[in-house]
Amino acid sequence: MSSRRRFLAGSAATLGVGALPATGAVGTLAGEAVAAAPQGGAAAAVPEDTTRPPNLVVVLADDLGRGELGAYGQRLISTPRIDALAADGLRFTDAYSTAAVCAPSRCSLLTGLHTGHATVRANPSGAQGSLTAADTTFAEVLRARGYRTGVIGKWGFGPESAGQDSHPNARGFEEFHGYIDHTHAHQYYPAYLWHNGTKEPVPGNQGGAKGTYAPDLLRQRALDFLDRHAAEPFLLLLTPTVPHAPSDIPDTGAYASRSWTAANKGHAAQVSLFDSLVGDVVDRLRALGLADDTVLLVTSDNGPHEEGGVDPDLFDANGPLRGYKRNLYEGGVRVPLVAWGPGRVLPGTSDRPTPLTDLLPTLAELGGAPAPSDVDGLSAAPLLAGGGSAAHHDHLYWFRDERGVTSRADAQDRKRSTWLAEALRKDRWKAVRFAPVRDHALPDDQWQVELYDLATDLGETSDLAARYPARVAELVALMRSSWQDEYPRAAFGTTLTTPRLSVPGQPFTATATLANGSARAWNQAAVTLRAPAGWTVRATTATGAAQLAPGARITAAWQVTPPAGTAAATPWTLTAEGTALAPGGPVRYADGVVTTPPPAPTQDAYLSDLPWIGAVNGWGPVERDSSNGKNGAGDGTPIAFGGTTYPKGLGVHAYSDVSFHLGGAAKRFTALVGIDDFSARQSSTGATRATVYGDDRILVTTPTLTAATGPVPVDVDVSGVRVLRLEVTDANARTSFDHTSWALARVTVG
Repeated sequence: MSSRRRFLAGSAATLGVGALPATGAVGTLAGEAVAAAPQGGAAAAVPEDTTRPPNLVVVLADDLGRGELGAYGQRLISTPRIDALAADGLRFTDAYSTAAVCAPSRCSLLTGLHTGHATVRANPSGAQGSLTAADTTFAEVLRARGYRTGVIGKWGFGPESAGQDSHPNARGFEEFHGYIDHTHAHQYYPAYLWHNGTKEPVPGNQGGAKGTYAPDLLRQRALDFLDRHAAEPFLLLLTPTVPHAPSDIPDTGAYASRSWTAANKGHAAQVSLFDSLVGDVVDRLRALGLADDTVLLVTSDNGPHEEGGVDPDLFDANGPLRGYKRNLYEGGVRVPLVAWGPGRVLPGTSDRPTPLTDLLPTLAELGGAPAPSDVDGLSAAPLLAGGGSAAHHDHLYWFRDERGVTSRADAQDRKRSTWLAEALRKDRWKAVRFAPVRDHALPDDQWQVELYDLATDLGETSDLAARYPARVAELVALMRSSWQDEYPRAAFGTTLTTPRLSVPGQPFTATATLANGSARAWNQAAVTLRAPAGWTVRATTATGAAQLAPGARITAAWQVTPPAGTAAATPWTLTAEGTALAPGGPVRYADGVVTTPPPAPTQDAYLSDLPWIGAVNGWGPVERDSSNGKNGAGDGTPIAFGGTTYPKGLGVHAYSDVSFHLGGAAKRFTALVGIDDFSARQSSTGATRATVYGDDRILVTTPTLTAATGPVPVDVDVSGVRVLRLEVTDANARTSFDHTSWALARVTVG
């Protein structure tokens, strides 16, 4: 059960539903069982929308500096296609990424939350940064308005598996081609790429060959997406990995004869390739007759990089700005942003400070979709049409927790590149501060603070902190108020709560909530449940409301019974569809999958010999294959504690939640659990806590586990337990070395 589903189940208030019905009718639609609304509780059907909103395309470069495009002053690298878009469209001079490295910047771009509130606030340095079920992306917002949604290229949020909350398909993108994992995306000749939930081999790159250049493959996928959805509104997020290091490219083209290093030639060619990719998208839009009905945005996730031997100074990649990727100075976070759309974007230039958190509310307004009201972004849509000024931010905030070090960035930070850092811009003023220890709660007087006047010192060369202490205090106070350790989100859209397993022939209760997390009321709200053909679905509450005020929700329940002959160990789609009439037009949200269990064990067994029924893990050897871990079926992962290696293990990384179907057949569960030797060799800072659940009832919770304490034995009675669940949580808010292992994990049946 996902974290979002848990939150909703525990906090939802039922609003606007009528009395319980005496009976609930069951019908069929397209091979599904559909629960009709009980009498007196149904809302009117949502009318079909007959107007077509604009198509939306966002092209996101990887580590492209603001100064690396001709439209922003570049002289050595040719970018004619984007330069032409900037001349014909709207060029932002003060656009900002929300972080100085990839993962947190992309999280903020997708969710509209700055790095003081976002789920992912740092690049992964151990645990792969993940989105959660509570993260509403702009794809989810627009898909509710009927958009076909696709992301092609780098996703960058693990774990690298299907069927989990951080996967693009779970976050509103119905089509995905590319890289899930942050590190995998550094490969330009990958052996495989993902297509939705499936790893697809790249034949030309098997055995280390370099036969297929991934950006070329992604280019074709993007053009195919445009072709297939030309007749309907679409959202395409195109995220090629260029010009991220390494500077791999089949042909350096016009730069081959330059007296530059190979890395610099390759980098320049990658920037030009990005330019040509954008040009190909524009050409296809024109060929399809869609240019006048499309808004295209081109931007980058952070400032220019210097990895792999690339010299950003050769290209003046940050222009007049100070800093590079990893710096919170302007060069690390001010990025290019060009908006183009011949029929919808008025040409010009805007100096409005515009963070990429603004993409979610901007795209939502363009598409006529309601957006979550608890985001940090503000819509810039009025600027695009030239019809008025968009709302301005009171201030912009950045947070950095970065362990990577590069020489130029470290020099700009005066050897503080691995320190915690924050920055804030308010009007003309920019403050940057550094904490000498990794503790955001460090008292303000122990941070090193700098202050710059961007109106007179765009290059941030003159620190004015000593001259304007009151201004420093004001901006530091805003930094403090911009940070929250946890940022609870208001519910938005439809969520479905079901039991972990659906046993054939046995009824269960499904509960769905439609929540209006936007700022304006919705009318004619209703929730419908769809199940596979042959399943019995009976509504047990009213399922509609005439109106949902901002922040309100309706919750409906059904009794669902799968047929006695339903196949075991199979996921089944059970969809809760919420509909309403929002101010911009009809919206439709859907969520849900239910799984029938595998057979219960009939003899004593190690968990490594049992198929799991669910696996949530931040990073590590947990994979959805025929075994637990990367070894062959039945082998398990070798686990070492104190120099002793145990077979038949399960390795995880906090947070993890792995469950097995016992079906009431087992008697005892035994294991050793602790921080293993692998993690202990990396650092002594790992600390976790393990909990064993039987049917969501806590059976045992360990004390804090560290490398120093060694493993803890677990021996619990699991008589009658249908689902055994092993959960590992972080115990000290430092997840990088929280690799935890269950050794000799086994159940006794007899």
